[in-house]
Amino acid sequence: MFRHTQLETVKAWLQHPDHAGLPLQGRIQRAIRQLILDGALTAGKPLPATRALAASLGVSRDTVEAAYGQLHAEGFILRRVGSGSFVAEIRDLSPTPRRARPLVRPAGSGPGLGARGRAMVAGGAVGGGGPVRIFRQGLPETRNFPLRLWERLERQVLKEQGSAALVLTDPQGAAPLRQAIADYVNLERGARATADRVLILTSAQQAMALTAQLLLDPGERIFVEDPGYHGARQAFAAAGVVPVPLPVDGQGLVTDLLLARPDLARVVALTPSHQFPTGSTLSLDRRLALIDWAATRGGWIIEDDYDSEFHYVGRPTACVQGLDPQERTIYIGTFTKSLFPGLRIAYLILPPDLVAPFTIARTQQDGHPASIPQLVLARFMQGGHFGSHIRLMRSLYAERMRLLLRLVETHLAGLVAPQVPAGGLQMACHLTCDLPEDRVIAAAEAAGLALTGLSGLYAKAAPRPGFLLGFAAFTPSELETGVRRLAAVLKEGLKAA
Repeated sequence: MFRHTQLETVKAWLQHPDHAGLPLQGRIQRAIRQLILDGALTAGKPLPATRALAASLGVSRDTVEAAYGQLHAEGFILRRVGSGSFVAEIRDLSPTPRRARPLVRPAGSGPGLGARGRAMVAGGAVGGGGPVRIFRQGLPETRNFPLRLWERLERQVLKEQGSAALVLTDPQGAAPLRQAIADYVNLERGARATADRVLILTSAQQAMALTAQLLLDPGERIFVEDPGYHGARQAFAAAGVVPVPLPVDGQGLVTDLLLARPDLARVVALTPSHQFPTGSTLSLDRRLALIDWAATRGGWIIEDDYDSEFHYVGRPTACVQGLDPQERTIYIGTFTKSLFPGLRIAYLILPPDLVAPFTIARTQQDGHPASIPQLVLARFMQGGHFGSHIRLMRSLYAERMRLLLRLVETHLAGLVAPQVPAGGLQMACHLTCDLPEDRVIAAAEAAGLALTGLSGLYAKAAPRPGFLLGFAAFTPSELETGVRRLAAVLKEGLKAA
């Protein structure tokens, strides 16, 4: 049972005006989480029964149950049938108490190309246009996007703003959009953001390039996931930064080497919510270990939260940035996956000391973001349309993922082993038949399919041959057509082998 001071802390969270935008269960969950992180609630400590805590706080039992459920999903508490709820054991790998730690501030091959130019083109293009082929990964469904609503909001913006919408905008981004983003990530991702810490960019790729260029000098090292997103590695290579690959398992980035040799690098880049390409989620212990490492080392965590809106098993885990009291985490978000690729709006949530330098550097790249799309997106978010669209797409994508799994198990049995992700827009499949990955990719392309090979996403670890199957952008009939074509490609390849 809570002591009086702990109960009062939870009540204060419920009543504080800064938390008014959060639902009740979110305020209760955040308050208890902070008590655990601060050491006020230690491992093994029993929590009040949901009925008793609900009565003490004057809320419904369902509200407390929802808060406990999220704490359990994030690994902060354990729930035992018949025994109640208890604070989970959370490893603290640092030699000093968490609260006593001081805040540390940051001190190709074309003719005529320089070394940086050669590095930029060596890995090839990232993304790109062209026809959309079945299974292309990373694409959201755009045919269900509410275009008429978007058009109506755009007309409102132009009518109210007039010619003011046509001139130069704030290089940091339009204030209404920055506020809408801060409100959203605080509510949905558990972040600690204010509008003045948001920087609007055109893409997550630009965010990674900008971060590498400002935080690291050529020749410095950066910890990266292995396997991991090739676009991040290319952004770092273009900045002259040397990646130090760290392996990935079912709990996300394996932090052992980073903790054993913190001198190797002072920056780590990762995708903790849905690791790309495996789909694993970084465990709470490892999140806290990274935060401790960054605070002690004076390092930085680059958190790419590229598709966290689409989580299909329980509620999404809170972002690392929201758990980091030392403000050593740089958070990257994008609307390319959540809305549509043509929008070209992404953002950084920065520690206060980095906002001005990043904004200045951003002006040297492309001046300022486009004003009209920002203002339309701000209205789309403020009117509740963004949340509604996300909920609709989350349900749609979950159905498509389950359908794809059934199709793969039916038509590709013995040929591939699917890895069911907890979220995201694509599913990894490992080849279990005796066919070279590159041949499968080429044959699938000739059959009108767009497979992303897994081997090229590994830097050091022994690659597991296979491919990614994007499912979010494709209808059930398209998915079935694609799987049948892929089955024919694999079986034909085995016959010819």
